[in-house]
Amino acid sequence: MDKFERIKRNTAEIVSEEELKEVLKKDEKSAYIGFEPSGKIHLGHYLQIKKMIDLQNAGFDIIILLADLHAYLNQKGELDEIREIGEYNRRVFEAMGLKAKYVYGSEFQLDKDYTLNVYRLALKTTLKRARRSMELIAREVENPKVAEVIYPIMQVNDIHYLGVDVAVGGMEQRKIHMLARELLPKKVVCIHNPVLTGLDGEGKMSSSKGNFIAVDDTPEDIRAKVKKAYCPAGVVEGNPIMEIAKYFLEYPLTIKRPEKFGGDLVVNSYEELERLFINKELHPMDLKNAVAEELIKILEPIRKRL
Repeated sequence: MDKFERIKRNTAEIVSEEELKEVLKKDEKSAYIGFEPSGKIHLGHYLQIKKMIDLQNAGFDIIILLADLHAYLNQKGELDEIREIGEYNRRVFEAMGLKAKYVYGSEFQLDKDYTLNVYRLALKTTLKRARRSMELIAREVENPKVAEVIYPIMQVNDIHYLGVDVAVGGMEQRKIHMLARELLPKKVVCIHNPVLTGLDGEGKMSSSKGNFIAVDDTPEDIRAKVKKAYCPAGVVEGNPIMEIAKYFLEYPLTIKRPEKFGGDLVVNSYEELERLFINKELHPMDLKNAVAEELIKILEPIRKRL
């Protein structure tokens, strides 16, 4: 698999693929992703970090923006608390094997030149467009604050200020990234990863909703969470267990089953797993048991490093 195909693997979209191919030809290239510091780093974060590692292996310099001011604007707590959580996040990302430059937003977002450019971008952005770009990100839906429209303009300005070639995020970031491509003189390549479904099957995996598997969960916790997770027989769409099997597991995969239920099953690809599950030749509990044990093995090195 060449560098482009490895980067493209398991993404939701790349805007645009041709632009990415051109960036790959450069000797020096950089990619960034921003995270609001979070108390628990879960599989949704890990999916993003795995993509940053793909980019790192393709020769990109990686920047992780620990977006403390964005988290503050999104009502995630006081700045000193947010920064403390950011240091924990950095340790977890390093334990995942990512080599990156870590930058706090507050290190540059309070500079005079940065602030002036936020004002320039604000003059070019309609209120409707700014609010629409936050639909999948903002915490306050019923009674939105002015901070909600400052947030996306700052994120656009971050891309300009960091001078990166590639911006990475989940699909919830798409509208902000498209705004950046319109407003900034340099069109950044945007790589969007899927948004993982929460274990309850309702909305995205989120630390605030508690519907997640943390990368430092114990084996016992992982087994218990997977066992209780939403996983309707024969249904793939919106099934968090099937998503984990698609984005995290390696194949061929051995699914252990009692002899009376057909014995062990060797699955050579995710596509084969999906076919077996849709045809109800694989029981949800057998799938869950296999996913839990594989996840424990995948996450064990991270737990040990932490």
